[in-house]
Amino acid sequence: MANTFELIASSTVGSGGASSIDFTSIPSTYTDLAIYLSARQSRSELVSNTRIEFNGSSANLSCRYLQGTGSAAVSSSSASYLFAASPANTATANTFGNSFIYIPNYAGSTYKSVSWDAVTETNATGAEAYLVAGLWSNTAAITSVKLLSLSSDNFMQYSTAYLYGVKNA
Repeated sequence: MANTFELIASSTVGSGGASSIDFTSIPSTYTDLAIYLSARQSRSELVSNTRIEFNGSSANLSCRYLQGTGSAAVSSSSASYLFAASPANTATANTFGNSFIYIPNYAGSTYKSVSWDAVTETNATGAEAYLVAGLWSNTAAITSVKLLSLSSDNFMQYSTAYLYGVKNA
């Protein structure tokens, strides 16, 4: 089966930054959702973490992740958040990290699995790569997605996110 990606919505952060990137009124006409995120955050470190919420709720989210730093690999989990890394403000200037988030069966009546592949881009030490397996333990259809910082930082100007609906043709 061929997969067809259709752009549902996009967002580009303007001057002054934004505390979140929100996609609302997501139609239930697709089989899966895909999000492409290019982001940088205002935190005064090399790396900051981006988390996701569904339908305005941060409850019932968990993940297991593999994190690589270039010199070590770590596997861990979170019973409270579903997240991955983005470059922060002291990373290489004007450099944005990239993420791909995939949510199959987002409109179904079962718990929602999430896969997240993320990398922080930088010409310095401290770059990270994440592979994340997540779960939203809720049977409601996903009608809105919010991306925000785990540490209450802002997304910096020119951060972008694209939400696609995926149809199995």
